[in-house]
Amino acid sequence: MKAVDLFAGCGGMSLGFEKQGFEVVGAFEWWDAAVECYKANFSHPIYRMDLSDTETAAELISKLKPDMIIGGPPCQDFSHAGKRVESDRAGLTESYADIVADIKPYCFVMENVDRARKSHAYSVARSIFKEAGYGLTEIVLDASLCGAPQKRKRFICFGMLGEKDGFADKIFADKLAKKPMTMRDYFGDQLDFEYYYRHPRNYNRRAVFSIDEPAPTIRGVSRPIPDGYHGHPGDACPIEQVKHSLTTEERALIQTFPEDYRWVGSKTDIEQMIGNAAPVNLARFVAEVVSQSYCKLRHF
Repeated sequence: MKAVDLFAGCGGMSLGFEKQGFEVVGAFEWWDAAVECYKANFSHPIYRMDLSDTETAAELISKLKPDMIIGGPPCQDFSHAGKRVESDRAGLTESYADIVADIKPYCFVMENVDRARKSHAYSVARSIFKEAGYGLTEIVLDASLCGAPQKRKRFICFGMLGEKDGFADKIFADKLAKKPMTMRDYFGDQLDFEYYYRHPRNYNRRAVFSIDEPAPTIRGVSRPIPDGYHGHPGDACPIEQVKHSLTTEERALIQTFPEDYRWVGSKTDIEQMIGNAAPVNLARFVAEVVSQSYCKLRHF
């Protein structure tokens, strides 16, 4: 199946779908840094474009003749890291839905932070999908149950033309792992530390984690251990015993990007790209469900 990736970022969704055998024929992104990074890792074209111009976008995307559209509109306005107030960028969720409804590919996948499911923006988008004739499977996935060593929750809306809502619920449920994947499960003996520091959003939250648990959500910032952190009751060990903060490279690996992925841009931009990305293995997990659903519903 041919896919087009909207709001592609640095390519986590594209890579996951490619690993599952989908042909990504094009990608669209507005942020210059992410466009350059994407170009360095994929042979198909990426177009720098403001997707709020849905008419122009749909005209260009339709020329690529996609069987499906994938992607994640900017999530900052729904994120736990933000102020929980929807702003103009949340309108890009509606733009995504308008483009899907205009082109009407056989199926689509939209991913976002877990709380986006309850947003007004998604409610509008959902109505657009339904009016266009899509059946929807809507699920919040924990990446640690989908092949990534990270407790990152993402909302997935998977739509297929002419199907009933919930058409892929059982396939998703059957594929989920029985237990979360830990850092040790994923990296084996590659890591030379047992505990590490991950800067919390505020000091009411823990900051020290063990490799015998999934990593917390990888965010767009990374900081060393500050003098002002005095520990938290939930920490995996006393802060005095911790010598390691996650490096940029380790953060990318926890997002399940391959070691040879080429990161282009400033350190700040790269950290943000890594934090914004869909984990590659989570995207591949979703792609497997799409493939199985397509075969089942088309009786292959």
